[in-house]
Order: sequence, then structure tokens, then C-alpha cells
Amino acid sequence: MKKYSIRKYIKNECCCFSSTKKEFGGLSNMCAGYNLVINQTEILTSEALYQALRFSNYPEIQEEILAQKSPMSAKMVSKKHINNSRIDWEEIKVDIMRWCLKVKLSQNFHKFGLLLETTYPKPIIEISNKDAFWGAKKEINTDLIIGINALGRLLMELRSVYISEDKYSLLIVPPLDLTDFKLLGKQIGFIDSRERFIAQIVDNTNN
Repeated sequence: MKKYSIRKYIKNECCCFSSTKKEFGGLSNMCAGYNLVINQTEILTSEALYQALRFSNYPEIQEEILAQKSPMSAKMVSKKHINNSRIDWEEIKVDIMRWCLKVKLSQNFHKFGLLLETTYPKPIIEISNKDAFWGAKKEINTDLIIGINALGRLLMELRSVYISEDKYSLLIVPPLDLTDFKLLGKQIGFIDSRERFIAQIVDNTNN
């Protein structure tokens, strides 16, 4: 796993999110409305997908996670089974998150892509009171936000490709080169969202 260092950000110079209901809430893995399909299985949020991939060799746990109606419930089910996590989870979790975000973008290309684009060129920060790894915490009585902000940095990494000439390469997401990269007992292959993207354009045009 890539080693991330702690960074300091000035809040009013960043695009920040902490709630799915506010301006940049769609950047959160907890946000509904960005449905995914992996191996013909419909998944309600990128959070549910991320949590399910923690248990690649336990399809029954994955099924329980994916059956939850809310992303927070999916996370709570995951915590209940944490002792069954992949033994390499800590080493691969950032790669898994990056992959999940790529799938979220590829399958919601126009909606999620435009949201990412509106943040440019500012840093993207998930503000969290509890998690200074995926997010960053406000420093009391200052305008500073401090943390590793791994999720925000992955989103910025994805944004840099989306606004480049390679933008449409993001419609195809290759599988991670991992042993047992599975969902519900089936190996995950390439995610090709080109037909889905065209269908979404047609749907938007008709509406």
C-alpha cells in the first residue's frame, strides 16, 4: 500500500464534504443515487462494495452486506465480521478503495464526473471527527483541517484523469491483480461501462 503522509489544509480553500446532503455530498461513499452493478449483482453504494470486498472468500458475508438498505448498515455488518477480513486487507485497502471509486465513476460517468469536475482545482477533503486516515479532522479554533485524507486524495487522482484527454478510458475498469478478487463466489473481471454511458446519455436527452 502506498504510504500517505499527514497533510494540513485551509478549509476555505478546499471542497469539503461531511454530509451526503450538502453540496459535495455525492463524493462520499455513503451517498445514495450512484448505483453499481458487478457480476450482474446490483449494489446500492460504493461503501457497500468496498465493505463486501473485505470478505472475498466469504460470499455469505458479502451477501449480508449487500442486502443492507443503507450504507451505514452495510458498514456495521462488516464490523461484525471483521475477524474474517482478508489477511492482506491493510495492505490492499487503498487499492480496493481506488478501484471502487473508479467503478462508481465509470457507471455514473456523467453525474459523478461533473461533480468531480466542479471541485477543480481545489483540494477535496472529507471532514471527519473520527477518521484522520480516510478523512481529515478540523483543528480546534483554527481554519485548518489535518489528516491523511486518503479518500480525498484518491478522488483528486481520479479527477486529474477525468479532466484530461484520457477521460473516456475511465469507462473501462480492469480488475485488480489480487488473489481471490471475488464477489459472491465469482472472480471479478473487467467493468466495461461504455454501453451504460451511452444509455445514460440517451435517457438524459429524452428527459
